[in-house]
Amino acid sequence: MIKLLQGLLALLLLAAPLARAQETALPPPPPLDPAAVRSVMRHAVEDVIRPGYADLARDAEAMKDRMERLCAAPSPEGLAAARDGFVTLTDAWARIEIVRIGPALEDSRFERILFYPDRKGLGLRQIQALLRDEDPAATQLSSLADKSVAVQGLGALDYLLYGDGSDSTATEAGAYRCRFAQAVAANVARVSTALSDGWNAPDGIGSAMIGFGPESPLFRTPDEAATALLGILVHGAEAVRDQRIESFYRGPDRQSFPRQALFWRSERTFPMIAGNLEGLRALFDGSQIATLLPSDPLGTADSIDFLLSNMARTARGMEPQAEAVLADPAQRQRLDYLLLSGKDLIQRLDGELGGAIGLSAGFSFQDGD
Repeated sequence: MIKLLQGLLALLLLAAPLARAQETALPPPPPLDPAAVRSVMRHAVEDVIRPGYADLARDAEAMKDRMERLCAAPSPEGLAAARDGFVTLTDAWARIEIVRIGPALEDSRFERILFYPDRKGLGLRQIQALLRDEDPAATQLSSLADKSVAVQGLGALDYLLYGDGSDSTATEAGAYRCRFAQAVAANVARVSTALSDGWNAPDGIGSAMIGFGPESPLFRTPDEAATALLGILVHGAEAVRDQRIESFYRGPDRQSFPRQALFWRSERTFPMIAGNLEGLRALFDGSQIATLLPSDPLGTADSIDFLLSNMARTARGMEPQAEAVLADPAQRQRLDYLLLSGKDLIQRLDGELGGAIGLSAGFSFQDGD
């Protein structure tokens, strides 16, 4: 608790220069330097985004292999290995899922990997129905891909490996459940590879971000390319607050829903939040987007980096069970800190950083890709 209070104090100290600076109008920023923007785009794509998707594709393929071995020879050891693979895979997804543009928006790829939030429990009901009926179509990659996206991805794997009856996958009695999970893992591997390939394609979005110009069908100016990158950061910060936390906890005076938290069964709720924040920090630092600031009198870059670091550290320090967190006043205070800091993070990215590099003050990242 002392460290948390220290973090809040540091946050207030970081906000003090902003309050003073707001008393004096800042001059409009100069036009963005195309060479500087191109360098930032190259760092973002080549140093962060493409490697992130490559990691996801690698870990998804490894998960598929683990499921194949488990189903071929069911055992407690094989199930433990599959669960370890799920942890590794979801860690990789948490770091890169913040990039919600380009290939992720095509063919419902994002939803095929993770259908969430699912407040009406649509996915769970469909998964349970498939298990009850032992529908053979759910055990084959080709036919599973034609079913609802709610049963195709990591949410399905979370239930199949950790939900009611999941221990049966270590025995012959759980053969259908295992084959279902095997097909899901194969589908996640297929989609992950498509995402990685899309970002590496010579005519894909990665090349377009780096090679922006008048002839580009996607990004004609430095401003458009910089806006796309900033939009990833802002959307990512919004998703952490609005989807990862507020999906089950909206504040001390609101009803909580621990079983609506992402991956509560596998106790991966808070590692996923931390991974999202670490992914945002990797993109913010790795892209060197702060170098586009003509000056930084508000300490914007340091404030953003501090927030991302401290929020990720707080999430990593949470108890693993969402229900236990919500039952513990001290843990709930940490959630309140994440909500408060999340709001501040969005403002600093959207308002301060965006404004300082010349984006329209009224631009809404919710309106674009």
